[in-house]
Amino acid sequence: GPLPRVDAGTVAVTWAGHASWVVRIGGLTVLTDPVWSRRILGTPARVTPVGVAWDALPRVDAVVVSHNHYDHLDAPTLRRLPRDTPVFVPAGLGRWFQRRRFTRVTELDWWEAAELPPPGGGPGRGDAVRFDFVPAHHWSKRTLTDTCHSLWGGWVLTAPDGQRVYFAGDTGYGHWFSRIGRRYPGIDLALLPIGAYDPRWWLRDVHCDPEEAVRAAQDLGARRMAPMHWGTFVLSAEPVLEPLTRVRAAWARAGLPRADLWDLPVGASRVLT
Repeated sequence: GPLPRVDAGTVAVTWAGHASWVVRIGGLTVLTDPVWSRRILGTPARVTPVGVAWDALPRVDAVVVSHNHYDHLDAPTLRRLPRDTPVFVPAGLGRWFQRRRFTRVTELDWWEAAELPPPGGGPGRGDAVRFDFVPAHHWSKRTLTDTCHSLWGGWVLTAPDGQRVYFAGDTGYGHWFSRIGRRYPGIDLALLPIGAYDPRWWLRDVHCDPEEAVRAAQDLGARRMAPMHWGTFVLSAEPVLEPLTRVRAAWARAGLPRADLWDLPVGASRVLT
């Protein structure tokens, strides 16, 4: 459906599929890992269409990228953006954007932050959204020779009124979730990956399975969790709907309120109240 109407005090998220979200926060429209292409290098075409038509998007105020894998950093999609769109990227990935003529590129290391005021907001008005880059357990590579030449991680977006959304990117499970939760208390919503986990011996280090994602949400102290990174691109061996059934079961076993698991279908939106 259409994107919900929001004002500067409203946080809303729309799942476009995979790790691509339209996040409305602090008066900004932010895209995470935008992949609007039907297919990406080395992977079968998407099994579900993109949930939000590109033409239906409001003006994109910022883009955050978690890492440079093809299912998260998609050149054809990024080419559709105005070159003065602010982009927030991991350390070492700025040059990729500069070569493509992007003019407002902010490169951050783990635990570094930058701010972006909403359009029409000036400096010093205290109404900027804060973008913090946080650790994840993953890796990066786009060519045969650039393995781990740029960083990978997640993003914590904090509105001027303190509302907080955490976008995990791609990550294995570990102690970093409690560290992020301690540093950024009061996460209202955690966007966490639950797919591409099978076989475990091969993928455990770099992708959470659904049970680990629920544990991560608890470690983070997040009030709500929205699963992602499943049901879009087939990257691994588990059946396509298994992540959903397993995350629902794990959430129930943990005794967490059903309403706080935002297991959205592709294209659906939720508004934080």
